Amino acid sequence: MPPLKFFMFSLFLIYLLSFQFSFTVAVDREYATHVCSTTANFTRNSTYEKNLNLLLSSIPTNASRGNGFSSGFFNATAGQDPNRVYGLFLCRGDQTTSDCQDCVTFAARDVLQLCPVSKETILWYAECLLRYSDQSIFSTMATSPTVSLLNTQNVTDQGRLNELVGTQMSQVVTQAVSNTKRFATRKANFTTFQTLYSLAQCTPDLSSSDCNTCLRGAVARLPSCCSGKQGGRVLFPSCNVRYELYPFYNESATAPPAPAPVLLSPPPPGSVTTSRGKSGISSSTIIAIVAPIAVTAVLFILGFCFLRRKAKKKYNAVPESNADNDLTTLESLQFDFETIEVATNKFSTDNKLGEGGFGEVYKGVLPSGQEIAVKRLSKASGQGAEEFKNEVVLVAKLQHRNLVRLLGFCLEGEEKILVYEFVPNKSLDYFLYDPEKQGQLDWSRRYKIIGGIARGILYLHEDSRLRIIHRDLKASNILLDAEMNPKISDFGMARIFGVDQTQGNTSRIVGTYGYMAPEYAMHGQFSVKSDVYSFGVLVLEIITGKKNSNFYQTDGAADLLSYVSINVIIY
Repeated sequence: MPPLKFFMFSLFLIYLLSFQFSFTVAVDREYATHVCSTTANFTRNSTYEKNLNLLLSSIPTNASRGNGFSSGFFNATAGQDPNRVYGLFLCRGDQTTSDCQDCVTFAARDVLQLCPVSKETILWYAECLLRYSDQSIFSTMATSPTVSLLNTQNVTDQGRLNELVGTQMSQVVTQAVSNTKRFATRKANFTTFQTLYSLAQCTPDLSSSDCNTCLRGAVARLPSCCSGKQGGRVLFPSCNVRYELYPFYNESATAPPAPAPVLLSPPPPGSVTTSRGKSGISSSTIIAIVAPIAVTAVLFILGFCFLRRKAKKKYNAVPESNADNDLTTLESLQFDFETIEVATNKFSTDNKLGEGGFGEVYKGVLPSGQEIAVKRLSKASGQGAEEFKNEVVLVAKLQHRNLVRLLGFCLEGEEKILVYEFVPNKSLDYFLYDPEKQGQLDWSRRYKIIGGIARGILYLHEDSRLRIIHRDLKASNILLDAEMNPKISDFGMARIFGVDQTQGNTSRIVGTYGYMAPEYAMHGQFSVKSDVYSFGVLVLEIITGKKNSNFYQTDGAADLLSYVSINVIIY
């Protein structure tokens, strides 16, 4: 294929992919939090693990039925005592069957990555929860563990908001308890331009009395966690409550049914034409009625989506803190150096996976049998204690299937070590730039990789608890798991943005030239746009199979990006 035609085909493919992203990226569930048991663990390849895998594989298929209660809730067991596993899921009451199934599928897939050996686990998304245990959890009220999440933005009239939250929560709890689905929503005007939305939900297997006790207990915790805040929620294993100043649930799915139409007396004979389905109302009249309604509906939906997306950007689960304090809270993730040495066979060359700008990466195996990737920072590397703490704090807070997962760290003397999940298929550049291995990346797989990277970036920029600018997106920082799913890695250069911050400046330019946006490379200005620029370069590389910096000079172009620019002008 001639270069120009190939280039135009690539642009067309990018257009199709970008069009598809506008629909596919939106299916990601909004992660809330998770809790893993620290006292009850199972061993690898045990009977309990096999029963758990069986239960998790069967749960998503049951999202459309409700075993005696309602759709959106299901409980089941797998195996026999003493290795029996009890599991359930609960979808938010406004979710459609397909949305519920999507959320539960994500949860069942992600939960073992978040809590790989815990016998008791709860994973909360905004749209659903997944819970399992080695003890019976059915029809039993549980209020521990408790998680409180809040929107860090304050309101001006905090007293009035607190009063309205208290009143409305009491009403929505009463409504949920009396509903067979144990779910209810309400809304009320807070100001002329702001509406307070609230929600309460129990697992439907609870009695009315237990549901009421659970929800009242959750509401009682709101003042201590979320007083005066624009939004807040309290999560119990058996129930949850939430309020926001934006519509966080599907109002149309929770609206009360419309009243039955009033039957009028039949029209006099002859007033309606009966010839083959034609009514007495002219088509022009129908169009005149329907068209304005349709336009209004479309504008309303667009406005709703815009306001909801804008509001979600301001939502944080926890206040930001500095790295030193965060390291203290991450003590549970700390490995001792001796454990790392044993896992990597004393950092033997046979276990070495690769070497980057900041040190070497080794494969290791923990005593539990879990495979890990160990990033050992070089003592002479540019990444000092500050960058190390930055990466630990950032990655530990991020949970998404398209981001590499941090398992722990080691900080002893001059040793700075990060412990990640092991990703077996190395990095994207290992396949992308090798003429022989390129054949393993067919168009379907490349499309899947591009979509996964896009979802990871979207999570970093919009949906995580902190807005993260990666600053070093490139093929070597995209790892591929056993199914060739991409995972963004290497957060040593990443920066946290404030809730309303759109741009940052730095005098220290870090990253990889060729992937850097011009305003960052020349002036040190970075933002979500600079990450998107790097993503664009990466997409071109994935499509062409050519490395940007090693692109052969063609039509006066020194690199892939220049070649694209020249051919756009020529065309």
